[in-house]
Amino acid sequence: MQSAIEIGPQRYRASYGRYLEDFKVGDVYEHRPGRTITDNDNIQFSLMTMNAHPMHCDANFASKSEFGRLLVNSGLSLAVVLGMTVSDVSAKAIANLGWKEIRLTAPVFGGDTLYAESEVLEVRPSQSRPTQGIVTTLTRGFNQDGVMVMEFVRMSLIPKRGHGVEDR
Repeated sequence: MQSAIEIGPQRYRASYGRYLEDFKVGDVYEHRPGRTITDNDNIQFSLMTMNAHPMHCDANFASKSEFGRLLVNSGLSLAVVLGMTVSDVSAKAIANLGWKEIRLTAPVFGGDTLYAESEVLEVRPSQSRPTQGIVTTLTRGFNQDGVMVMEFVRMSLIPKRGHGVEDR
């Protein structure tokens, strides 16, 4: 979510993300734009992260598999979908507290465009940090055909209004 804060007469500064009070259980954020993943993205990410599995970087090997072509590294798919959520879910976050229930539900291939949405599952004040709270979201990633390729639950530590870094 992007908005602007007036910092002077006819002068505005971009502001991203939400404060704790802006999250409502049941809200769904559709994250845009999508991101098309190329075979080059996949090979570079796989080798950069030391994952040299031939299904990600050897087209000849992958052509003999049940998929018949390279699979996008699931770490890359997860990173792209997670990154798409930042402007709506965690741009103001103090910390990511964790991810759980990560499920990969369909393969991703080079040329696929990923989209994502996040549903707010829980919003609660922090027990130990009175100016912050915890937001739990369920994020789902989809390909260009609307097929869900992944989902995960994420917990983020979010400041209350007036207590974020940009409020200082």
